[in-house]
Amino acid sequence: MDHGLEAGQDNVRIFGLDVHNPVFFVSAVTIVAFVIGTLIFRESVGPALEGLRIWLTSTFDWLFMIAANLFVLFCLVVVVSPLGKVRIGGLEATPDYSYTGWFSMLFAAGMGIGLMFFGVLEPMYHFNNPPLGIAPPIVDGVLVEGAAEQAREMGMAATIYHWGLHPWAIYAVVALSLALATYNRGMPFSIRSAFYPIFGERIRGWTGHVIDIMAVFATLFGLATSLGFGASQALAGLNELYGVPNTDTMKVLLIIGITAIALGSVVAGLDTGVKRLSELNMVLAVLLLLFVIVLGPTLAIVTGFFTNTVDYVKNLPALSNWIGRGDDAFVHGWTTFYWAWWISWSPFVGMFIARVSRGRTVREFLVCVLIIPTLVSILWMTTFGGTAMNQFLAEGYTGVQQTVVDYVPELSLFAMLADLPLAPVTSLIGIVLVIVFFVTSSDSGSLVIDSITAGGKVDAPVAQRIFWAIFEGLVAIVLLLGGGLAALQAGAIATGFPFAILLLLMMYATLKVLRTEPR
Repeated sequence: MDHGLEAGQDNVRIFGLDVHNPVFFVSAVTIVAFVIGTLIFRESVGPALEGLRIWLTSTFDWLFMIAANLFVLFCLVVVVSPLGKVRIGGLEATPDYSYTGWFSMLFAAGMGIGLMFFGVLEPMYHFNNPPLGIAPPIVDGVLVEGAAEQAREMGMAATIYHWGLHPWAIYAVVALSLALATYNRGMPFSIRSAFYPIFGERIRGWTGHVIDIMAVFATLFGLATSLGFGASQALAGLNELYGVPNTDTMKVLLIIGITAIALGSVVAGLDTGVKRLSELNMVLAVLLLLFVIVLGPTLAIVTGFFTNTVDYVKNLPALSNWIGRGDDAFVHGWTTFYWAWWISWSPFVGMFIARVSRGRTVREFLVCVLIIPTLVSILWMTTFGGTAMNQFLAEGYTGVQQTVVDYVPELSLFAMLADLPLAPVTSLIGIVLVIVFFVTSSDSGSLVIDSITAGGKVDAPVAQRIFWAIFEGLVAIVLLLGGGLAALQAGAIATGFPFAILLLLMMYATLKVLRTEPR
């Protein structure tokens, strides 16, 4: 394809760096200014971010929900259509990674920290506060006879809704669009390349610059949100196990320490650092999952996987509807935040998945990126959230329930594990998982942001990846100090909102490319 675009063609080389002008400089200066400004005006940042979050979620909830629904429909239609026969990289391309390595990387990068943080908390939270007008099962501290089963069903369905098809469809749209642009059309590995079918040569100018800068901001704040959640959960676990003080100072030190580990992985590169850490994480996650399945309520988990899948599909149309809803707390506080969070992660996860997916057919790609992770998420939520519900309903154990009532989400996982054998060992594994997910997310994100700000180059100097890894940690720190978890959520929503519109355009661009590719 004669597009006249090459990776790094507009780059400048200064002080040993090889960066795109103006994408790198505008992004870097803006983020440095944000970090410094937040530290100086720390008391004002929290309320301002919280106000922005409330305004965006209440005003544009319809946009987020319509967009997410369209992404799911687009992916499912392409899977069953002849367009699914197109091969990423051309007809003769072969996969760069085995299924094991490929799946480990895409899943660890996609939502590892989130599953650890919300896997126990969210099903119990929605059980206590079910959406869609379902009556709460607990009134004045007393479990209402007959209300628990309907609340349990809705609690699991609502949780899986947030972790199933919709987030992975968001990732798939970005990944497929960029993979086709890079491997089939020979364009630079940068977000702007996906928009060539729409904007043409204008992506070389400020149209492309703005797209890439928005992708950098979305990625950085989406990652910072996850890193903040991960640091809070890891420190809560260390506090429970070893009495480590759960203070802001310790959170900062923990983020600095884990960022330092991430730097080592960043320097090692994709095949050595990220791939090996991702595979280690998958092994640990599977071991923890199997432990809870075997020593938890095994029969309830096995049967729950199938019943929860059915409940998810049955309630999906109602949960996806944005018209005439009376459960604003759920729609605004959970769904809109999640869709914005996934969208803010989509440049990072999408680019990362695209980079490791050459050689797959579009159908194979979408099935593996959309369907399989959804099934794994259902199994994870059923195992961890279902165990917590069983502990409360069948055993009368209130440990997890109390973390929901007190809303200390970072303790929910450890409260569930505390009721099972070998709690100190499994809790330690949980902490290690959070930390390693933290590291893989950070170094994967650094690789992606560096590619965007290096004009699509994937072999830019290591110093640039180090710069972005450090600033991911700094943004997480200042958001935590400037307003805690609410500020993290606000940052993700604020950067996810404008990128949602870009994703809708990207979906259209992908369709145009697929229709012209040989099958």
